[in-house]
Amino acid sequence: MRSARLWRLVKHCYLRMEEDTDFRIRFSSLCFITDHVGFHGTIKSSPSDFVVIEIDERGQLVNKAIDEPTYKMSKVLPEPNNFAKKTKLGFQNLVFEEESSQKVNILVQCSDDEQNHQSGPEKEDTSNDGTSKGEEEKAYALGSLLDEKNNERLNQFACDIKEKWNSKSELTGPSPEFSLGRILDKNQRAILHSAIRQKFPFLITVGKNSEIVVKPNLEYKELCHLVSEEEASDFFKYLDAKKENSKFTFKPDTNKDHRKAVHHFVNKKFGNLVETKSFPEANYNAGNPNTVITVRFREKAHKHRKRSVECQERKVIYTAFTLQKENIETFEAIGFLAVILGVIPSDFSYAGLKDKKAITYQAMVVRKVTPERLKNIEKEIKKKRMNVFNIRSVDDSLRLGQLKGNHFDIVIRNLKNQINDSANLRERILEAIENVKHKGFVNYYGPQRFGMGRKVHTDQIGLALLKSEMVKSVKLFLTPEDLDDPVNRAKKYFLQTEDAKGTLSLMPEFKVRERALLESLHRFGMTEEGCIQAWFSFPHSMRIFYIHAYSSKIWNEAVSYRLATYGSRVVEGDLVCLDEDGDDEQFPNNKVHLVTEEEESANAYAIHQVVLPVLGYNVQYPKNKVGLWYQEVLSRDGLQTCRFKVPTLKLNVPGCYRKILKQPRNLSYQLIEEHDIDVKAEGSHIDGATLSLLISFDLDASCYATVCLREIMKHDF
Repeated sequence: MRSARLWRLVKHCYLRMEEDTDFRIRFSSLCFITDHVGFHGTIKSSPSDFVVIEIDERGQLVNKAIDEPTYKMSKVLPEPNNFAKKTKLGFQNLVFEEESSQKVNILVQCSDDEQNHQSGPEKEDTSNDGTSKGEEEKAYALGSLLDEKNNERLNQFACDIKEKWNSKSELTGPSPEFSLGRILDKNQRAILHSAIRQKFPFLITVGKNSEIVVKPNLEYKELCHLVSEEEASDFFKYLDAKKENSKFTFKPDTNKDHRKAVHHFVNKKFGNLVETKSFPEANYNAGNPNTVITVRFREKAHKHRKRSVECQERKVIYTAFTLQKENIETFEAIGFLAVILGVIPSDFSYAGLKDKKAITYQAMVVRKVTPERLKNIEKEIKKKRMNVFNIRSVDDSLRLGQLKGNHFDIVIRNLKNQINDSANLRERILEAIENVKHKGFVNYYGPQRFGMGRKVHTDQIGLALLKSEMVKSVKLFLTPEDLDDPVNRAKKYFLQTEDAKGTLSLMPEFKVRERALLESLHRFGMTEEGCIQAWFSFPHSMRIFYIHAYSSKIWNEAVSYRLATYGSRVVEGDLVCLDEDGDDEQFPNNKVHLVTEEEESANAYAIHQVVLPVLGYNVQYPKNKVGLWYQEVLSRDGLQTCRFKVPTLKLNVPGCYRKILKQPRNLSYQLIEEHDIDVKAEGSHIDGATLSLLISFDLDASCYATVCLREIMKHDF
């Protein structure tokens, strides 16, 4: 009788889902796996009613004090500007074998304006901050690898190009070039390529079947129209050096339109290699607010390049800490911290996102910030209801999913029976908790995964990104809600005018993500390419978040269809996980098994072992009606040929597997009268002794407390 009732309940939920004409699965239309009656109540009356504490990989709560000393000073590296500077190797320092002093003088005359330049206030972290042993070898390579004739020809070619440019006359006809001949040794060719570009940044070298051809660098000349030749020279030397974790800073500039032109040039020509950001000049005069443009290699662009000797010796600074925040989104908190610390949001790494309307504790790691520097901002961030502690030096960043789970301490207020239920309320509550404690809940992604907006959800943005509809995705991101507040007025203005600059003047400062996107749109324009560049103003973890939201929405629909179609039976073609100890969503394909007809007949597997794929290019699908359903949905959304890769945004989505049922762990609870609780709901009026429930439990990573509570209470929030 009870199973029949559950079956009708599941079937009813899925029928409601199918009636949703815009294919949007609402949180209120999801299914239940248990069959108790439940009760009503209010959650998140205030942030203090919903406390979330991350559980790290060791099983420790991150809000607890670290056993080891907070600062490991012996391991903390000095800030970059504390490194000693070495003598820069200028052209006059070169020793060319078998060269006469006359030939050296020719080189010095042609290159006099290339020596010992400083392009900005920050040279300590650029490619010009010193000369390693490897770079000295490159400097002498011209003399050791080129014979006297080719050395002379190279010097003369460089002088001819410079003289032509300095005379303001255009290079007519085909671009001039000459060959240095074939150099069979690959390592020698590599050294020579770099040596020439370092000595003559206004030249480029091209390899053709072991031959090195030298040409004028027309991009160098183009940049010289925007910045000084000194800056152009240093910038191209920086690009060629490819030093990991280095940055280049142009000279301070008060002209916003000019800075925009420089941003546009660098990103148009080298956007796949580097990223640019504008920052106020350090120690600037308030009456003369200079701004500097800083260039830095994109992380993945130089990840696999050979490191120089200096980069091998200088490790990147990583500082770990616990972030406590109240009533603020994770992304917004990161944006605020980035501004204060003078870094960018992609310098922060974390294991997972946390609720907004809550008090949350989570582990984070920030790059290029010392523990001392982080300690100094504690007072400044308290006004945003944030705190940082357990500050310490570590060796690497965090990755998404690098946690064991989360611990929840929750207060549910204003408890009462369901409509038309006259049973004892305390008994209903006890029955519900014990039922979910033993049977679990459907492991849906919670509503916060899709944003709290009514008009646009994050999964819609993710779908647009997967279909490479860049302009549409930006418009969706900036779609206003039907609210009359500064944020939504700014968004409405943008959709009406596409005026990014005007929208920036309207958008409040605390909307870090919106402002970053608008600044990029102002710089690059509201075109397909401009919108691609705008998405790069977000860190990779934020860009991939929207695609994960779409995959999560489809998974929610899939599990509802699976339960409505087959119930709690494990049937032929289902996917089951063979690794009971494996982390959720981290099952390799060889641990996922396709149920056979014989195994179905023998009841070889239980429902808690069944998994469903989260969309991606490296997952298998069930071989039953559920698998066919996936294909129909992908076709419905225009993704039947989708490879789940967005190369223009450097996004790859391999996919994963997720168990359809989960159980809370370490569950405990206490019923208490409202007036016995210290924390009161804001503006609440207590009429008599109202029951409240204090409940605590642990959930695995990527499980949602609101989904577990929904199963317990049979109540949508």
